[in-house]
Amino acid sequence: MRVAIYARVSTKDKGQDTENQLHQLRAFAERHGTIYQVFTDQESGGKADRTDFKQLLLAAYQQKFDLVVFWRLDRFSWEGALSTLRYLKELKDHGVNYKSFTEPYLDSLGPFGDVIVSLLATIAAQDLIKISENTKAALAKKKAAGVQLGAPTKSAETVEQVRRLKTGGASNQAIARAFKMSPSIVAKYLLEA
Repeated sequence: MRVAIYARVSTKDKGQDTENQLHQLRAFAERHGTIYQVFTDQESGGKADRTDFKQLLLAAYQQKFDLVVFWRLDRFSWEGALSTLRYLKELKDHGVNYKSFTEPYLDSLGPFGDVIVSLLATIAAQDLIKISENTKAALAKKKAAGVQLGAPTKSAETVEQVRRLKTGGASNQAIARAFKMSPSIVAKYLLEA
């Protein structure tokens, strides 16, 4: 059996690494056949526009492998029940089975595969909504407190004021509080001055 592996982490910049998933996924694939290809993405699963995800689906539609194994359903797709079910149905329609490594009940060969997939996809979508709502609430709180969101507007005058405060002995944190910006932006301004 030809086995494709799909692994995903959400971000590149927070020390996340697909190798945690790939180690066991490769061992599983080797026990059940030969590895066709390993597909990995380092971006949100809440959208389909992921480079390796699209390549995985294309290869599946071309029937280049028989089974795709992924770590967990939310590593495969986090787009919600309908989209996730559509991907899994399309895989099956093209003769490709799927298996979640950490969720043994999520297996296209199992008797309750479709029921479990629907339930888990809905839960994953709700988690994404909660994260989005929490982020929006935190940003609204900061905005209400007068914190400028996004990169601060940089003017020559602001950079000069930051430099003068630093020369006067103020810490980056104190300057950041005074200008309602992050200490890293203060440091950047000081490097530019």
